Amino acid sequence: MKIYGNSPANSRQRAQRTLAKARGRPSRVSLALIVSVLLATTGLLGWFGIDDFVGALTFAGRITGAVLIAVAFTTLLGTVAAADHWLWKSFRYSGLVTLIGSFAALLTNFLVLAEILKDGDSAFFKALFGALTAGSAYAVLAVCRTSVDIPAPKRVAATLIVTTVIAVANFGYQNLYLPSQREVRPVLRLSVGKPITNPDRKAFSVPVDITIENRSDAAFYVLGTEFHAMAERVPLSSQDRLRQQWRTDSEQWAKFEEVNPVSRREMHQPGELVSAQPWMPYGGWIYAGDTFSSRVVVRLPMNTPYDQLAFYASAHLTRKDRARLENLRFLGYSWRGAQIPQWLSKRKDFDSIVYGGRVHENNAIDDKTRKPRYMTVYWRFGTHGVNLLETISTADGKDESQEAVEGRYGVRQVETGPVERPLSDIKNPS
Repeated sequence: MKIYGNSPANSRQRAQRTLAKARGRPSRVSLALIVSVLLATTGLLGWFGIDDFVGALTFAGRITGAVLIAVAFTTLLGTVAAADHWLWKSFRYSGLVTLIGSFAALLTNFLVLAEILKDGDSAFFKALFGALTAGSAYAVLAVCRTSVDIPAPKRVAATLIVTTVIAVANFGYQNLYLPSQREVRPVLRLSVGKPITNPDRKAFSVPVDITIENRSDAAFYVLGTEFHAMAERVPLSSQDRLRQQWRTDSEQWAKFEEVNPVSRREMHQPGELVSAQPWMPYGGWIYAGDTFSSRVVVRLPMNTPYDQLAFYASAHLTRKDRARLENLRFLGYSWRGAQIPQWLSKRKDFDSIVYGGRVHENNAIDDKTRKPRYMTVYWRFGTHGVNLLETISTADGKDESQEAVEGRYGVRQVETGPVERPLSDIKNPS
């Protein structure tokens, strides 16, 4: 009598069936891990995606938000399919859906992790997305080891490849191309009108028109504006000045806010500030194709000892597509206790009006994985001119570099001047 059950062939068949059964029914621990990873990925990507889709500052950012929402929906379907693939086997292609959801989670978690490692400073999110990337990689391998019914392997592979290319291209466009796109900034003009003498001829006024024109397709947020007039004494030498005098003049450039030309006969002296004021309200917008004009008037006594006036104007702006400034408001005066950085307080006679507000990043991932940033704007004036200075820092006082202020947050400065007006025809009318 032959005993078939103990033959080597039957033993091999039983081993193969056992292995196939094991491959088709992976452990509950794997299921729990995959479901946890996919659910966490769904929640986080949905959180980022909805925020970007509703509030991103660029069209590419809105597209990224839509992609993240789509990936979150895919991973949610993968979670449901994983339970069916592990437990019930009611849907033939549940394993394929789980595989696609796990692969989408792996790719997206990896790209988000790369973004956080590049720009983020939250250790929590770095660790979280590092764990999710590893977990989704395990999910892909675990699903591949089961009996997955793939009706058209080549088409599925092509779909995954195309999805990868699109995701990487979007990531590169958002993070590499947009930061280096063509520079745009408004044009600022300053024109001096005809002086007006008071009826009593004891004083005169000089009207100055300032116009800013935004010819680009990007909007700008106004951080602050300034206009100032410098009064200058310019006596003339009866003969050419010595070379050493020219050199002395050029050495003065680093000591004063405004630079006078080197002349063979004109002996320029450091100008004195006679008027300074904002010419446009801070916190407003200059939209694409928008123009804003303002007029300021400078008044001086007729017996002024100065020979000419030099007018300057500037505007400090931030691009709408780089950052969103929340509630820019007046904070105080430097001489009345307003907080200023130590490196600024060391400057001699640093008198400044201080404004500030919260800065938000232009996309949800950076905004939620970076420490909050705050912008402070200093409207500073002194005896030799006036200027605007802005800093961006964290709550603990760590300042961003000037490169980040201009490149990452899109702070721009436009200025014009000097536009000079001699006073001889006013002081000595014919």
